[in-house]
Amino acid sequence: MRISSLLLLLPLLSGSCLAADLRPEDEARLTTLSQSLSVPVGELRSALAKAQLRQPVLDAIQRPWEAKPWHQYWPIFLTETRIQAGVEFWRQHAATLARAEQTYQVPANIIVAIIGVETLYGQRMGDHPVLDALYTLGFHYPPRSDFFSKEFAHYVRLSREQGWPLAEKKGSYAGAMGMGQFIPSSYLNFAVDFDGDGKRDLFGNPSDAIGSVANYFHQHKWRLGEPVADQARIADAAAVEPFLSSKLELTDRWEHLALAGVDLAAPIAPTTPVKLLRLEQAEAPEYWVARHNFYVITRYNRSPLYAMAVYQLSQKIAEAHHGR
Repeated sequence: MRISSLLLLLPLLSGSCLAADLRPEDEARLTTLSQSLSVPVGELRSALAKAQLRQPVLDAIQRPWEAKPWHQYWPIFLTETRIQAGVEFWRQHAATLARAEQTYQVPANIIVAIIGVETLYGQRMGDHPVLDALYTLGFHYPPRSDFFSKEFAHYVRLSREQGWPLAEKKGSYAGAMGMGQFIPSSYLNFAVDFDGDGKRDLFGNPSDAIGSVANYFHQHKWRLGEPVADQARIADAAAVEPFLSSKLELTDRWEHLALAGVDLAAPIAPTTPVKLLRLEQAEAPEYWVARHNFYVITRYNRSPLYAMAVYQLSQKIAEAHHGR
């Protein structure tokens, strides 16, 4: 085989290939993105020409962890290693976490748990080139192409503003970046320079990561001091079936669940907005009543399993941190 032919095959052998010439539908999409998001179309074309199609990204998005049942999902995150790493992270950054809690009215243990679930405190920030991941999903994954092509454009703008080479940053298969795994639009809108050094660095600066996660929850209306979720007792599983749905919004009131036979250890106001959750354990399901702050966690990741893992990890880290 000639060397020139072998070089052409190398990207395919590695599971990726350079973006081909623009298809008419790609050109039309870039024009729309440029007009709606105010990113020069030339920058978008240049970025797309540098991007590579990554088959591992397409494979990963079709087997998300959140598709697992709860009894397989929670052991991934609620580990002694992650709890102790959270305690150590809290110890190392206690002053910054206290300032973030005061500034943004978001508890330190929730901030610590988010960074722990997302990246194990910066140890696992992802190995997919962000440019390639967003190109692959935005232009070659029709079910989510609208969302990810916009994130592709946001990443082009973000890279320019941050002074990053387009192909430099790596993250998750979905293009999430840094210690808190912000997608590009979240980086643009919620990342903060929490240590005042003139940069918003979520990759190597724990202070900025802490402040940015806290700001995200603040902007999504976290209510300091309010509960997140309470485990419930169910008198009749069939009676509560109508209250179970895939919607994340708090569409019911506590008085309705109480009338259906849901019971909590501590009473709450009848008109409190709530959502009933059923988590599948290996032997029998368990039921929880989610409150406003649980819904806020789902704004970070639209999965009740994710939100419950964050909440339970935050509780365990807080208990260990305070020596209980």
